Amino acid sequence: MKKVDVLLGLQWGDEGKGKVVDVLTPRYDIVARFQGGPNAGHTLEFQGHHYVLRSIPSGIFQTNQVNVIGNGVVLDPVLFAQEAKDLEKSGVDIKKILKISRKAHLILPTHRLLDAANEKLKGSSKIGTTGKGIGPTYTDKVGRNGLRIGDIDHDFKAKYDNLKRMHFNLLRALGEEPNVDELEKQWFEGIDYIKQFDLIDSEFFINKQLASGKTVLCEGAQGSMLDVDFGSYPFVTSSNTVCAGACSGLGVAPRNIGEVYGIFKAYCTRVGSGPFPTELFDATGDKIRQIGHEYGAVTGRERRCGWIDLVALRYTIMLNGVTQLIMMKSDVLDGFETVKACDAYEVNGKLTRDFPFSIEGDVKPVYTELKGWNADMTKMTSEAEFPQEFNDYVKFLEEKLGVPITIVSVGPDREQTIVRGK
Repeated sequence: MKKVDVLLGLQWGDEGKGKVVDVLTPRYDIVARFQGGPNAGHTLEFQGHHYVLRSIPSGIFQTNQVNVIGNGVVLDPVLFAQEAKDLEKSGVDIKKILKISRKAHLILPTHRLLDAANEKLKGSSKIGTTGKGIGPTYTDKVGRNGLRIGDIDHDFKAKYDNLKRMHFNLLRALGEEPNVDELEKQWFEGIDYIKQFDLIDSEFFINKQLASGKTVLCEGAQGSMLDVDFGSYPFVTSSNTVCAGACSGLGVAPRNIGEVYGIFKAYCTRVGSGPFPTELFDATGDKIRQIGHEYGAVTGRERRCGWIDLVALRYTIMLNGVTQLIMMKSDVLDGFETVKACDAYEVNGKLTRDFPFSIEGDVKPVYTELKGWNADMTKMTSEAEFPQEFNDYVKFLEEKLGVPITIVSVGPDREQTIVRGK
């Protein structure tokens, strides 16, 4: 029986997972998304075109592969239909190559209203959600109130009305007077569109494919530092973004996990609220943001930027059992005389290299400075062209992280990807 390989982000999201899935997909028969929802935007660029995928797996452009939306994903019918129809316009035969788990949960119009109301209630302590209804949908899932794709064919309208009524009561208790009349029309049109797809028991599908010798790549959304259990709680997402989420989000046994690709940027970013020890509030942070075009793919929000955090990376590498590292956006640091890497924290005056329970409060990064490479890497096509200073940076990271960096990205296009050791 084949093992699934898992690809996920190791930081606070936006690491470049979409591009890497697209690059790696030719090696696999199936690409499966295992958690998250349309709050995650995976950006792909090739042949002069720019695409942002929110719910659909990033292997969708490699036409010979099957793509699966797993049970761990939450799906908004309206946003899904918009995304899928845009792909159809660009020539993707999406109904042929995309399958959707019957156990995936649906985001209702009222979930979005609850998301907004809950954020409003938090005031200055707000999490900084994308407002897509992700949190309330997972809340209903855990509370055993949710609607699933498979419910579409089983007394669906009655179940929908019952959950809507419950949500209306919650919203009124929060001081809101809900109205979803306009949203509902689009929502039910989205449901009708979903019915045209192959709706499957994805846990059986994936395991049968593995038993027949097929290869599967599991795609995560967000980043490991946003995991609901292990991230910088409460400033996290609502699902398990770490490797274990592939097991629960697709029905794969832990012993059937193979390679684990951990993706990280050569620096670090974060969107929304929450602690960020290496954040830069100066011209250097602004320069990284501008060169790296660090704005949210879904929200357009300005990303906070800082130097790479090796304390957090070692933590997420451990949690995920990472076997290979993939470094993204190396080219963004091309023009820096000096680059820095945080190898330890000073917490309440004490030095630590372990990620603490909380990184709020008195947490100061302890940096190692390295010489910058000051060269344009965007045109490079092989490892042999790397400047010595860049090789020194890669070697330093591998020594500190204990895992080989096998792929380096030197630009946004799928062609700007260099496999090391070739």
